[in-house]
Amino acid sequence: MMTKEVWIRADEGDWETKKQRITSGLESGVTCVLVLPEDVDKTKELGDIKVATFFSEELSKADIIVVGKDSEGDGTLPLPTDLSKSRDFDIIAHLRREKKTVAGFSVIHDKAHEKFASSLGGVCDYLIAIGTDWKVIPLENLIASLQPEDVKIISGVRDTDEARLALETMEHGADGVLLDTDNHDTIRKSVEIAEEATSEKLELEVAKVTKVEQVGMGDRVCVDTCSLMGTGEGMLVGCGSGGMFLVHSESEESPYVASRPFRVNAGAVHAYVQTGGKTRYLCELEAGDEVAVVDAEGKQRRAIVGRVKIERRPLMLVEAQTSDGRTMKNILQNAETIKLVSGDGKPVSVTSLEPGDEVMVYVEESGRHFGMKVEETIIEK
Repeated sequence: MMTKEVWIRADEGDWETKKQRITSGLESGVTCVLVLPEDVDKTKELGDIKVATFFSEELSKADIIVVGKDSEGDGTLPLPTDLSKSRDFDIIAHLRREKKTVAGFSVIHDKAHEKFASSLGGVCDYLIAIGTDWKVIPLENLIASLQPEDVKIISGVRDTDEARLALETMEHGADGVLLDTDNHDTIRKSVEIAEEATSEKLELEVAKVTKVEQVGMGDRVCVDTCSLMGTGEGMLVGCGSGGMFLVHSESEESPYVASRPFRVNAGAVHAYVQTGGKTRYLCELEAGDEVAVVDAEGKQRRAIVGRVKIERRPLMLVEAQTSDGRTMKNILQNAETIKLVSGDGKPVSVTSLEPGDEVMVYVEESGRHFGMKVEETIIEK
């Protein structure tokens, strides 16, 4: 999945105030913290997180060096007529020679500063763009002008409304936001908004079950994640990468076993599972890997694998056909708690499936080679 970044700004106030803001960011899952050079070491002691800091003459241990504060980028110094002679450009060129990851910092006061920001974006790894009176139009212009460049645009925001607007502008949106707030809920919600903006919505469709039969014993995979899932949510799993069933999580209560809302009893060891833009074999997954959690409407979110259990169990073949005649298969454990998602978005046990029943599936046009989409003829049976 494409990743939208959330940075937190902690470069003003006393250390205790900044520390509280950084801690809120760490607890909420922000991507990066922007601090003063003298706070880099203290910030790294608080947690394992990417740290950015403003350029200084002393070599910094920060992951990203930010150029433009107290300079031309924020308007402290006047812009030169010839942008190539900018002081900021000279510093960036030096840092790039030193193999540093560099972010340009630009406050968009007017059209001239917008043009300067666009030029900065052409020579940096990141462009931090802070709007003043106008926010949306300059951001739209920067997204459009820097589309060919290998740069991530980080838009300065103060609340969740601004964060959502920045991340969704012109469909693609900014690559991330730089939050300037002490509000813990705003930080947490902005991370959630970034995750939502990251998730590509999949076009699921309904297929009719054509065959359900017991096939004997085999090894099946339970995927336990570090996230809780609800009704209608699960993972896309199938015997072939071109057609996958939405296998429901064990979030439903049962008279026989307690619910396990973090778990998907996904299928046999050979099956493919969607991990967000790629596929993996179920048997390859291990703690720390990423998988895609998908709901009945096709919305995706990222989940981290916490544990994988492979056990020998009785298995069942489920076969279904789409409206255009495509056939897809999955082999699942033969148990009442193993469920697919019906055509109306509700969980349905594999043991109660019959030919003619409708289930949710995902069909992909391209084949897969080592988990990646390829345009070639691949036949899977």
